[in-house]
Amino acid sequence: MSLINASIDSAIAIAERRSGKFGAEFYAGRTNAILERAFLAFKTSSWMIVLSGFVEPVFYLLSFGFGLGALIGGVTDGAGNSVSYAAYIAPALLATSAMNGAIYDSTWNVFFKMHFGKLYQTMLATSLGTLDVALGEIGWALLRGLAYAMGFMVIMAPLGLIPSWWGILAIPGAVLVAFGFASIGMGITSYLKNFQQMNWVNFFMLPMFLFSGTFYPLSIYPDWLRMIIEALPLWQAIQLERDLTLGTVGWSTLAHVAYFAVMIVGGLYFTTKRLSALFLR
Repeated sequence: MSLINASIDSAIAIAERRSGKFGAEFYAGRTNAILERAFLAFKTSSWMIVLSGFVEPVFYLLSFGFGLGALIGGVTDGAGNSVSYAAYIAPALLATSAMNGAIYDSTWNVFFKMHFGKLYQTMLATSLGTLDVALGEIGWALLRGLAYAMGFMVIMAPLGLIPSWWGILAIPGAVLVAFGFASIGMGITSYLKNFQQMNWVNFFMLPMFLFSGTFYPLSIYPDWLRMIIEALPLWQAIQLERDLTLGTVGWSTLAHVAYFAVMIVGGLYFTTKRLSALFLR
């Protein structure tokens, strides 16, 4: 009984502390509670599921970069310098790895918690706000994307696929990419009602992966199609990572960063409003 009373007193104290502050109805300053719960759940999860999103880009790098790459020549970076095919596709696969980690956690995990575990209803019955939940879940997805990106970089570096010192910033770049995809992914998932609709996520991600300049430049496409692809987030992510790992940093690099900054802010706002509409009626 004393434990219940302590929990109630803690919730009241948090509510009083936030009372009257801007955004108090959405944010209690307790994002760490969501991250702690995610970590405890992670320790009991299957390592095979966690590793699946990381292994796939590695296989693509080995089979395409070093297998098919032996038959391909004349590949250049953004400055017109000749690079190996493996060095050309490696940053694209790094961006894909960050995307995979963020998307898997912010879609399938969120879907299960929302429709089967009913966890968000329970969380929002406490002092937590919808922004706490959004930041916690997106933050955990971001950490998974970061882990995938770091693991992939550990493979890239010994293979000589990071020719520029700018490549050190590829990890923060991957975090930015993961943050953007996780922010949007959770909001979109809140609209999906069944497993058939969840397959739409893969239906969108696979073509985006294949046609966003991962394996070849967009110059082969007609102008109208190229402009559509350049508006996609994965193309922006790939170009950001290529600029950093190959050292072709310029104003366009800042444009890619700005793209994801807008994506993050918009995704957080969209997700918070959506969770409020669903669970705080």
